[in-house]
Amino acid sequence: MKQLLAEVTAHHFPNAPATPAQIAAFEARVGWRLDADLRAFYLHCDGGTLFEPRPDQNFCILPLNEIQRARVAMRGKDDDSWGLASWWTLVYLGDSDYCLLDVAAQPGPYPILDAFHESYPRFVDPIAPSFGAWLERTLCSNNQLWWLPEPEND
Repeated sequence: MKQLLAEVTAHHFPNAPATPAQIAAFEARVGWRLDADLRAFYLHCDGGTLFEPRPDQNFCILPLNEIQRARVAMRGKDDDSWGLASWWTLVYLGDSDYCLLDVAAQPGPYPILDAFHESYPRFVDPIAPSFGAWLERTLCSNNQLWWLPEPEND
């Protein structure tokens, strides 16, 4: 994780680090603990964008104070009919699409899921087994949503 964090700092747009007190307040608010990868990331930077600064980014890793239940972010309702309570926003992809954490497997690592706003919550696909794996693949992606199928050539 140290190498990935160094790359985020050197070539991307990280926010200032979260403090241990901010992390403790976040965990108290949401009712679950950050796994090792996420804790390392947030102690390094409290979110940020990859490849491009706001507002032109494809990948906005949310600061702790913007992470919320996916069903609230995507449907405006905290109700089981709008997705699992264990799904939380982590990365804003634009156009109301997110990469989510599934915190059901506490204490982690938490898998990362793709949530497309038009098909959420019916279709939510796992894309990485952990935040560290997602970050590594994303940093090698040349700013592309690497988990989506390649467009077909006519």
